[in-house]
Amino acid sequence: MCGIIGILGKHEVSPQLVDGLRRLEYRGYDSAGVATIDGEGRLDRRRAVGKLVNLSDKLVHEPLVGLSGIGHTRWATHGEANEINAHPHRFGSVAVVHNGIIENFRELRAELQALGIQPESQTDTETVALLTGHFRDQGMTPLEAARATLTRLDGAFALAFLFEGEGDLMIAARRGSPLAIGHGEGEMFIGSDAVALAPFTDKVTYLEDGDHAVLTRSGVEIFDSAAQPVTRVAARIDIGATSIDKAGYRHFMAKEIAEQPVVIGDVLNHYVKGDRIILPDTMDFSDVDRISLVGCGTAHLAGHVAKYWFEQLAGLPCDIDVASEFRYREPPLSATSWFISISQSGETADTLAALHYARTQVSRTIGLVNVGTSAIARDSDIALPTLAGIEVSVASSKAFTCQLTVLAILALKAAHDRKRLSDAELTRHLDDLRSIPALLQQSLGLSDECQTLSEWLAQAQDVLYLGRGALFPVALEGALKLKELSYIHAEGYASGELKHGPIALIDRDVPVVVLAPHDHLFEKTISNMQEVMARHGQILLLSDAKGIEAGGEGTHASLQLPSGGGVFQPILYAVPMQYLAYHTAVAKGTDVDQPRNLAKSVTVE
Repeated sequence: MCGIIGILGKHEVSPQLVDGLRRLEYRGYDSAGVATIDGEGRLDRRRAVGKLVNLSDKLVHEPLVGLSGIGHTRWATHGEANEINAHPHRFGSVAVVHNGIIENFRELRAELQALGIQPESQTDTETVALLTGHFRDQGMTPLEAARATLTRLDGAFALAFLFEGEGDLMIAARRGSPLAIGHGEGEMFIGSDAVALAPFTDKVTYLEDGDHAVLTRSGVEIFDSAAQPVTRVAARIDIGATSIDKAGYRHFMAKEIAEQPVVIGDVLNHYVKGDRIILPDTMDFSDVDRISLVGCGTAHLAGHVAKYWFEQLAGLPCDIDVASEFRYREPPLSATSWFISISQSGETADTLAALHYARTQVSRTIGLVNVGTSAIARDSDIALPTLAGIEVSVASSKAFTCQLTVLAILALKAAHDRKRLSDAELTRHLDDLRSIPALLQQSLGLSDECQTLSEWLAQAQDVLYLGRGALFPVALEGALKLKELSYIHAEGYASGELKHGPIALIDRDVPVVVLAPHDHLFEKTISNMQEVMARHGQILLLSDAKGIEAGGEGTHASLQLPSGGGVFQPILYAVPMQYLAYHTAVAKGTDVDQPRNLAKSVTVE
């Protein structure tokens, strides 16, 4: 959520700031703004509500000049989305952009109001600008004022400060929320992530928690939370890996759905060599007595699927928690258990907090992340990349299936380590897993049928999704996707729970999506489906050819998936869930890649 860009450059920065914000727009799109310092040292800003194009249009009519500037794209936390609440916030000689939440802003605002300093906005961020400007008015230097402000702030934040009359100075700070420094030749940059910095440089330094940095065009000085100088290693980023384009697709989500066979193939090539699973030597599950899996949203549902695999294949007890609830219920953790946190960004605040709660109580912490430089990757004992590549669409698709693939590999490793699978059985399961990319490629052919069905789904006010076993969490994921993208109320249920409440909702106007591969649970799921049909519910059956032949009679429609994949079939069923949501959103005319009120990276609780 929220994106930050800052540039001390050689050229006019307004166009560069907008370009950087365009690459960060997936992080927040309620409003956007930039501030620059011109050749005379004057600080000025422009802000606009809504998508970034509105700011671009404003800059055409009201241009900003200058070689130094900061920019921001906002996802609202405090205060509605309007121009007054948009960043950058300014007070006197200072402008500030911020990602995160200042938890004690009300107390600070009261102090400032007692001094006669009145806020203009409803935001917590403006308090940072007011406080820093106040310290400047007391005669402090920019660095002194920024440091004095940082000592007063509670909460999580990434901050960038720009000061009037200081065209060769920018100050950045990070506590909780990610922030990176980009190194150029006679230029320096700040960005929420490497994606924003990729057009300008491939050399990046990631600030550690509690760091603040002083940038000039000649370089950067970094200080830790005690204001002591520290060295943080600069790394080269893969510019190709930060490429953002739709490659001819109408939406990023369509492109990312289509990429799944390739990226899952990359995961398998990375973690499986022949009949061997390649993981760090310290990952031996023999003596592990329990696993805790934690994530938010789609990542949580990936862990929910993995719970079935760990318990059925490895006989390893597994707890699955929503990250935002995990530490607050104060779960007792075994010293011989492992903790696995799952996060696309690796910066999800609730998941990171759960990791910090668990790491002193368990034997090992593992981070499944798509960003290897993220906080969860750094703070885990072992970081396992999910290798999905950049996922721009807010609604996750390829990140979900890559998470599932890595978790499947972990479950197989656990089963083999614990002597639950012989070498031959492991090979058979690995063959099933290797078949997934080709089967997924076949599943992509369902797009046109899903588009046709979307006209029907788009008319609904409520949709139910049903599944059994490891398909139950995939039903939950299908419902989540439909809610996220089309704003239709949808719920996922374990099929056997239908008659314990949800069946009261069934009538002719409620589509019911049933996930039922022809497996050992098929007959039970079909029995539940018949209960819906007896009450005139309209069924969309997802199954393989054998399942549709056995249970498809009387349904409204069916989608035929390929058979195969063994116990890893849930990965295949993710694709039609994604396409149904995607095409329904297109049919309803909603914003597919940037659904209202949602942000890609949630770095606040």
